[in-house]
Amino acid sequence: MIARTSYADLPRPLVEELSEAGLDPRSVYEMVVAAFEEDLPDGAADVTSAALPPMGHGTGDLAAREPGVVAGLGVAELAFRYALGDDVVVSDRLPDGTRVAAGDVVMRVTGPLSEVLTAERTALNFASHLSGVATATAQWVAALEGTGARVLDTRKTLPTYRALQKYAVRCGGGLNHRFSLADRAMVKDNHVVAAGGVVEAYRAVRAAAPDLRVEVEVTDLDQLRAVLDAGCTEVLLDNMPTETMAEAVRLTAGRATLEASGGLTLDRAREVAATGVDLISVGALTHSVDVFDLGLDLHEG
Repeated sequence: MIARTSYADLPRPLVEELSEAGLDPRSVYEMVVAAFEEDLPDGAADVTSAALPPMGHGTGDLAAREPGVVAGLGVAELAFRYALGDDVVVSDRLPDGTRVAAGDVVMRVTGPLSEVLTAERTALNFASHLSGVATATAQWVAALEGTGARVLDTRKTLPTYRALQKYAVRCGGGLNHRFSLADRAMVKDNHVVAAGGVVEAYRAVRAAAPDLRVEVEVTDLDQLRAVLDAGCTEVLLDNMPTETMAEAVRLTAGRATLEASGGLTLDRAREVAATGVDLISVGALTHSVDVFDLGLDLHEG
């Protein structure tokens, strides 16, 4: 049976590390608890590990199977500590944001092997997904190097995973857009329809939230001219061809920050950045990223 360590009994350095990373440690803990409840509902046991002969203590290495950037290793450690309590020793954990090669050990876990095996998949699920986000972000950062443009995430995140996914974007070198509907206003196409026009929507939001940043999505150069004349200083260029984006940069002439968005792919990164836009937002960083291949290798004997 796993230990089901309480939040109060987690090591303070781990809790402080998560907090310093911009995460809510208690929320992360609750996510880990919920993940174990999926595997062990209503206090059930891991029937496979429990059926094996007594295995005693041993060590397992979390190792990368491919090159990339790791993230979420602190969350993986929390998962092992939740399952094993004081019986676990975690060592050699790399800092999140570290670039690794295939075969590199990213964390070592020592403890009762039965419980290590029970916790293995939960820990790997967190670290593999978040490392996938960080790795994808790092690929965009590398593609944009030297252009002046920065890659940005979106709100297209997995439900309840937003804070973790946006943290992983930061680990990969990217920037975070708004975290919620309340911390920044963003006028999109349906707001424009509802308000009767792009300038009308911008002015309504600006008047209602004078202290918040307001970004407006435009789909053509006429809309861009209109919102610039209305005083908007943050504009999203939605699904524009490359040539139109370049013209938008010329028309803006530094009066607003320009963000390119809409179906952008890595092979177009430098082409889009060459237009002179300031930001490139990529929903795929969080909503459909490939899982990074991490595995747990037990030491024989």
